[in-house]
Amino acid sequence: MDTVQYSSTSDSDGESSGRTLNFARLHLGLDIVEDNLLQLCEDEKKSHERVETILLNHNELVQFPISLCKFTNLITLDVSSSGLTQLPDLFKFCALSTLIAKNNCLTNDSLPKSFTAGNLRELNLSGNQLTHFPEQVFEFVNLKYLYLGGNRIGTISRNIWKLSNLHILSMGGNLLTEVPTALGSLTHLQALVLCDNLLESLPANIAYLHNLKSLLLHKNRLRTLPPDIVTLKNLTELSLRDNPLVVRFVSDLTHNPTSLLELSARIVKEHQIPVRECDVPRTLFNYLQSAHHCVNPKCKGVFFDNRVEHIKFVDFCGKYRIPLLQYLCSSKCVTGTPVDMEAGPSHLMRKVLLG
Repeated sequence: MDTVQYSSTSDSDGESSGRTLNFARLHLGLDIVEDNLLQLCEDEKKSHERVETILLNHNELVQFPISLCKFTNLITLDVSSSGLTQLPDLFKFCALSTLIAKNNCLTNDSLPKSFTAGNLRELNLSGNQLTHFPEQVFEFVNLKYLYLGGNRIGTISRNIWKLSNLHILSMGGNLLTEVPTALGSLTHLQALVLCDNLLESLPANIAYLHNLKSLLLHKNRLRTLPPDIVTLKNLTELSLRDNPLVVRFVSDLTHNPTSLLELSARIVKEHQIPVRECDVPRTLFNYLQSAHHCVNPKCKGVFFDNRVEHIKFVDFCGKYRIPLLQYLCSSKCVTGTPVDMEAGPSHLMRKVLLG
C-alpha cells in the first residue's frame, strides 16, 4: 500500500514553519486515514500542532475524518473527490484559510446551518449537488475566492454584497436564470464566471465592476448586453459563444404612433420651456421629469414612453464584436454606421430596429 507523505517547509532562517500531510490519490478508506491522523496526534512531540496543510483529495472517505479537528493550526485542507456526504463546521477548531471540497456528494443538507466566522480566503464547493446558494458562506467576510460551479443552483443570493472582498466568483454550470443587482457592489471582483447557465440578461450595474478582468458568459441565452459594459477598461477576457446575441432581424416593423402627451412633453423639454410644479398637475410634472435623453451624442432629442430600440454592433477591445441595445428617440436617429465585420455575412451588420 502507498504510504502517507510527510513534508515540511522552512522560513528564511531555516526554521521549520509548517508541515504538510499528503494523503492525496491513495484511495484510502476512512479507517486508514483516521488511524494515520490519530497516530500523529498521539505523538509525544505533538507534531500535529505544526501541520498547516493536509491533502486528502481522491480518497474514499464518504464521511469527514473526525480526527482533523485536533489539527488546530491547519490552514489548508483539500478533501475533494473523496465521496463526502457531510461537511462539518471545522472552522471552530482551526483557522482555515483554504478549504477545497469540490467533486463530492454534498447537498444543502450536508452543510451545517451556520459556519463559525473565521479567516477563510478560498472556498471551493464546485461539482457537488447544491441546489441553493449556501447562505452560510456569508460568515466569511474576508473571502476572496468562491467556487460554486457545477452544481444545480438556481439563484445567486441577494446577500452576495456581504462578500465585498471577493476577487473571483465562479458559478458556471448551474441553473441560474438571473443575476441580482447586488452583484454590482462587488467592486473588487476580477473574474466572474457565469457560463453554462440559463441567463437571458445581465443587470446594468455590472458595469460598476471596474476591476473585472475576465467575464465568462458562454452557453447562456443572452440576447443583449448592458451598453455600459464597454466602460470596463480592465476587461481582457470576454467569452460569449453559444448565446443568441445576434437577435432576429425583422423586415416589417409597425410603429405605435406617439401620443399627443409625449409629443407635447418632448417640445417642452427640447425647447427647455420652464415648468414649475405649481403650473401643472403633479402627474404631468412628474411625467416631464421622467424624460430620457437619446443616446446619440449628436442628437438633443428626448423620449418618454415611445422609443426605438436599436441594436448596434460594437468593437470590444479590438477582439470582439457584440450587439448592444440602445434607446433612440426616433427611428431616423442613428448613432453611426458600424464598421464591417472581418468575418461573416455582411447582412449581420445591418441595424435592427425592434421598437
